[in-house]
Amino acid sequence: MKRKWALAGIVLAIMTLLSGCEPLLVLNPKGPQAQRQADDIMLSIGIMSFIVIAVFALLAYMLIKYRASKQPADYEPPHIEGSKVVEAICIGIPVIIVAFLSVVSVQSNNKVEAMPKGYEDTKPLVIYASSSDWKWHFSYPEENIETVNYLYIPTNRALEFKLYSYGPITSFWIPQLGGQKYAMSDMVNTLHLAADVPGEYMGRNANFSGKGFAENTFNVKAVSQDEFDKWVKDVKATAKPLTEETFKALLAPGHVGQSTYTGTHLPFMPAPEGEHAGHHHGSSDAGEHSGHGETSNSHQ
Repeated sequence: MKRKWALAGIVLAIMTLLSGCEPLLVLNPKGPQAQRQADDIMLSIGIMSFIVIAVFALLAYMLIKYRASKQPADYEPPHIEGSKVVEAICIGIPVIIVAFLSVVSVQSNNKVEAMPKGYEDTKPLVIYASSSDWKWHFSYPEENIETVNYLYIPTNRALEFKLYSYGPITSFWIPQLGGQKYAMSDMVNTLHLAADVPGEYMGRNANFSGKGFAENTFNVKAVSQDEFDKWVKDVKATAKPLTEETFKALLAPGHVGQSTYTGTHLPFMPAPEGEHAGHHHGSSDAGEHSGHGETSNSHQ
């Protein structure tokens, strides 16, 4: 009796805790890329739930229909040959499910890697997002602004992130806007996102990168284009310029708060792209460029 009450108490406690949990961020999308991924997740969950229910239903049917029963001592079970129909079903259905999910995955990957749907004809806001131990640096080259550990973005506008790292490999991830993508030290990866809804979102490094990984997070604030333009003007009127010495100090391992600067680090410490990149496939002067890339990486 005590065990039953203890079990009931545990179940009640779990239900109480779960009832207070917020919905998973990946299932609460605020942008077209994240919406596509959330739809794929729900589709996969639906298919897997159907499979689990069907398997358990068949299991219950088999246990009831072919349960053990008392038979005479001389009883011999009938000889049953294998069924080609059953074998075809057991093999064919998993093949169809895997093929279907493969097609969906390929289509989804193509869509989330491209410009967000509905923004193809608009000029994206380009942001260079670089990581260091254990912080994020966001450079707005057109606005000539740089922020640390927070993003200010306009809604209803395509966002083009240029990702790279000044330390180990990290992964840039804003769950409510889209999937994660790696940031590496010798190349730039491009990630397309967009925010449809104003609000504050959480971003983080989703790839383990040392003891400070857990706090390697950043805040994202999505506002209207007018509010974004006002923020740019306010920053240019009040923020201090970013110097090379200040940026090098920020690259030192450790945690810092949020900060804002005029100017970016790109002029004196460029992103690893073009002649500053570490990889130059198919370039006629690859040797010369490779040397530049090594110098840039060692400088980083």
